[in-house]
Amino acid sequence: MRIALGVEYDGRKYCGWQSQPDGCTVQDTLQRALSQIADEPVAILAAGRTDTGVHALEQVAHFDTRAERPLSAWIRGVNAALPDSIAVRWAHPVPDEFHARFSAHGRSYRYLLINRPVRSAIHAGKTGWFHLPLDIAAMQAAAQCLLGEHDFSAFRASECQAKSPIRNLRQLEIRREGEMLIFDLSADAFLHHMVRNIVGCLVYVGKGKHPPEWLAEILDGRERRLAAPTFAPDGLYLRRIQYEAKWGLPQMDNETILGELL
Repeated sequence: MRIALGVEYDGRKYCGWQSQPDGCTVQDTLQRALSQIADEPVAILAAGRTDTGVHALEQVAHFDTRAERPLSAWIRGVNAALPDSIAVRWAHPVPDEFHARFSAHGRSYRYLLINRPVRSAIHAGKTGWFHLPLDIAAMQAAAQCLLGEHDFSAFRASECQAKSPIRNLRQLEIRREGEMLIFDLSADAFLHHMVRNIVGCLVYVGKGKHPPEWLAEILDGRERRLAAPTFAPDGLYLRRIQYEAKWGLPQMDNETILGELL
């Protein structure tokens, strides 16, 4: 039987999603809990990797098992074996042709950034922070040049393993709510560090270091060294993975959860 899971986690305590020899990742922790409930080794595959310190509202993963359990066991049973920082939100049986990564046709992220002179204690580890005033209009103008299908080599990490740097960025919206800046990004897929590198460049524009058209020059130049430094992981959330309706996966209200952080 193949089971798909929707997983929420606070990434602060983990070395990212992808399994590591020392077992300090979200994947390792979840596999141990699933194996305990299944009473057999369980390996899981996810829609995408998240870095150290990055959070997820709905990472999607799947696993195969011979164990026959009610769906509640893969949710409440597994959650009882997990630390408080990871939770299975839903479980759903899927056919063997479903693949958490390759069946997905889109990913959405949100970056939360507190923009005020003093860092936040309440939001520590849950949002990014920048101390200088930021020009939202300039950032919004700069963001327009990144929309569509482009070579995003200037925004990928040197250790990125993607075969192609071509991505279709479908959404890049920026808005302010009080002291919080909210970046919403959606694409067919993202390169390693792509979101955090885009946010870093937009902050450079927002603080007046470069004009909005500088971002188009960075995109066309395809040189990572010319772009801004990678921004902190703290405010980055994997918000949703998009799949075709035929898989019947549950639709969760992630906006309400994110709204509680504002």
